[in-house]
Amino acid sequence: MFEGFVSVPVAGPAGQIHSLRGGEGPPLLLLHGHPQTHAMWHRVAPELARRFTVVLMDLRGYGDSVRAAGDAGHVVYSKREMALDALAVMAHHGFERFKVLAHDRGARVAHRLAADHAGAVERLMLLDIAPTLAMYEGTSEAFATAYWHWFFLIQPPPLPEALIESDPVRYLHGVMGKRHAGMAAFEPRALAEYERCAAIAGTAHAICEDYRASASIDLVHDREDIAAGNKLLQPLHVLWGEHGAVGKCFDVLAMWCERAATVTGQSLPCGHYIAEEAPELLLKNIFDFFKTE
Repeated sequence: MFEGFVSVPVAGPAGQIHSLRGGEGPPLLLLHGHPQTHAMWHRVAPELARRFTVVLMDLRGYGDSVRAAGDAGHVVYSKREMALDALAVMAHHGFERFKVLAHDRGARVAHRLAADHAGAVERLMLLDIAPTLAMYEGTSEAFATAYWHWFFLIQPPPLPEALIESDPVRYLHGVMGKRHAGMAAFEPRALAEYERCAAIAGTAHAICEDYRASASIDLVHDREDIAAGNKLLQPLHVLWGEHGAVGKCFDVLAMWCERAATVTGQSLPCGHYIAEEAPELLLKNIFDFFKTE
C-alpha cells in the first residue's frame, strides 16, 4: 500500500515509534486515528509523496509502536506526551519545522503539538474533530450514543481492557462498522492491518489509557490554555464529514475559532473516515492549504 516508502523505527521518549518516509519536498507529518494505524493514509500518501516528504507514524499504543504501561494520572498517554513522540520522529528524519495532517485521535495529538511547540508546526489540518474540552462539555444524547466508545474506554481498569481483549477484532468492527459508510469504506489490506494491530498484546490497555487521558489530564491542559488566553497561532484548516456525528452534533468551525487565531474549514460529503471515504476531495484540500512553491 506504500510502495516507495521506507520503514524507519525511531526511539521515542517512552519506547520505539514505528514510522515510514517517502517522497520529496517540504516535510508533512501524517497522524492517524482510533482504532487504526498509519495504514489509513494509503489512499492519499502516495499522491502526497509527489509533492512532499511524507512521514507517517503509528501513535504510541497503536500500530507497531510501543505499548507503554499507563499510570495513575494517565500522564503517559496525555496528548502532551504523545506529541513528544511526533517531535522525536520528525527530528530523527531531520525536520525541525513541518506541516501536519491529522485525523481523530491523531488530530488531538496534533492540537497539543501545535499548542506546545508552535515553532515546530508550520500549518495544521485536522480531520473530523472539534476541540476535546468543547466536545465533552457539549455532549448530548445523540453524541454519547454515536461515540459510546468515548465513555466505555474511560471506565476504570480492568473491565474495558478485558472486554476488548476477549475479541479485539469484534471491538474494532463495532467502532468502525457502525459509522456512516460501514465496513465497505475500508480496503481489505488496510482492514487486515487494523485487525492485526488490535490483537497485539497491550493494545487494549493502551487505547483505554489514550481515552482516559483525554477525559482527565488533557482537559486540565486545555483549561490552562483557555485560562491563559492561548490560541493556536498557525493557520488551521478543519474538515469534517457531513454524515458524521461530529458535524451533526457540534458547530465545528465556531469551536475551532475559539481555540485558534486563523481558521478555515468545511464539511465534505462523507462520514468520519475522510481519508478513506473521500480521498480525492481530501487531496484537493491538502494541496490548496499546504501550498508548495
